[in-house]
Amino acid sequence: MNKLTKVGCSALCGSLAAISAANAGDLTVTGGVDMSWISLGGGASDTGNPIGMGSNLTFKGSGELDNGWTYDLTVAHLNQSAYSATALNVTMGGLGKLNINQGDSGNGIDAYDDKMPTAWEETWGAGQGTGVQLVSGVGTSFNVQYTTPKIAGITVALAHAPNQGQVDTNDVSYGGVDSGTTGKAYDATVSLNPTLGTDVLSGLNMFVGASYTEVYKSHASGDQNDNRYEGVAGITLDLGPISIGGARSGILTGKTVGSTDVDYYRNNMYGIAFNINDDLSVSYGKHESEQNFVNPGLKEAVTMDISSWQIAYSIGGASIRYADSKVTNRSYQTTTDYDQDARAISVSLAF
Repeated sequence: MNKLTKVGCSALCGSLAAISAANAGDLTVTGGVDMSWISLGGGASDTGNPIGMGSNLTFKGSGELDNGWTYDLTVAHLNQSAYSATALNVTMGGLGKLNINQGDSGNGIDAYDDKMPTAWEETWGAGQGTGVQLVSGVGTSFNVQYTTPKIAGITVALAHAPNQGQVDTNDVSYGGVDSGTTGKAYDATVSLNPTLGTDVLSGLNMFVGASYTEVYKSHASGDQNDNRYEGVAGITLDLGPISIGGARSGILTGKTVGSTDVDYYRNNMYGIAFNINDDLSVSYGKHESEQNFVNPGLKEAVTMDISSWQIAYSIGGASIRYADSKVTNRSYQTTTDYDQDARAISVSLAF
């Protein structure tokens, strides 16, 4: 996106001469608008108003410390200019990076919930609410992540959320008395680019991640649930204009007593994208998510299947995208009312 406006300290020196060099930096504002039309078929053919619009603004400030470390702050205002998330990133030279994040899904295993190649959106995110359960870890909560420098093509990231599921808090504040069911959460991810000195493998990327969330037990109510565990592993490969990928992920909910409680989710996904030229690309993706129960004798496993064909074309600051998607057993329901197809067209303008 192009820079909309830039405000530097020099622009304020006439009225705020007391600003010190330690506060010098830049503030940029970028944005764009997404306009879409969605047509649904199958069990959810009534779309009501099919026209949608997303007005997105991102404020970003940056600066540099005396020791050469750099920092940047990103504040996102997405649909209807509503506050979405804030992230502070500190680049510490050869010591790696530190990120303090208010849950923008960019940290921990949430960043790897679906890394399959695509022309536009993830298979499950192109115009229909599938209800698919994906790994998220600390990514949806206030968290801190440390990322190591890349060594021999390997990058390790460690993330921690002091209290998973609590709402974001302002500075010099705290989340209040803990009344939820979850506590601390920890994520670890490893990304590997094993080029092995060959051009053929320069586009090869492998990743693996795991997450642990502490779950409180309420013995008074008979709640004997265990802690929550999540994991993901996958591989992507770029070969000239073609990108392919495959991954598996799983969620162990920790539920142990309810006869209809979900025991775990198991996901398989793959995708292929072809960049016809610098402006035009097409892709196909498939995502399978299996829901399994604590007592399989009372409730059988359900598999949700999602597939999506997509095409995207860019013209300068404008992009036109189209997706034709289909899902069976949406929201893990097995009746035909929950089989759905969707066609979505989107026009995006950046400024």
